[in-house]
Amino acid sequence: MAERTLIIIKPDGIQRQIAGQIITRLERRGFKLVGMKFIHITKELASELYSVHNGKPFLDGLVRFISSSPSLVMVWEAEGIIEIFRTMMGATFGCNAETGTIRGDFSCGRRFNIVHGSDSPESANREISIFFKENELVDYELTNSHWIYGVND
Repeated sequence: MAERTLIIIKPDGIQRQIAGQIITRLERRGFKLVGMKFIHITKELASELYSVHNGKPFLDGLVRFISSSPSLVMVWEAEGIIEIFRTMMGATFGCNAETGTIRGDFSCGRRFNIVHGSDSPESANREISIFFKENELVDYELTNSHWIYGVND
């Protein structure tokens, strides 16, 4: 059964003009895009997104960073997408991320890490609802899904 996740290309990914390369990786993996917005995330939305970190010393920095410049906020769908994308992202800090991961290939520091991805189905549902109304997500069939999942009609 397909699941959905929120994926954000953060301000550093937009400013460094690598959004297309990241989207290409998602499409090549077989993920299905179901929603996308190019927005400047407000501090209020950022606080809601990162509310799981309330009381932690790094929260203010997260909110400041994600609201500093535009981001590309997307919903993608695939079987097991949350776990797969978490692996594709790599370790939280680029300096610790393996080569071949998004963060390992595009990030080398501890401050900026290019992308955000939901960490569980519950988080995905909560995070998606922050940025998208249900009618803003498009449900459709990918014509190549039988080549991705091996489904025979």
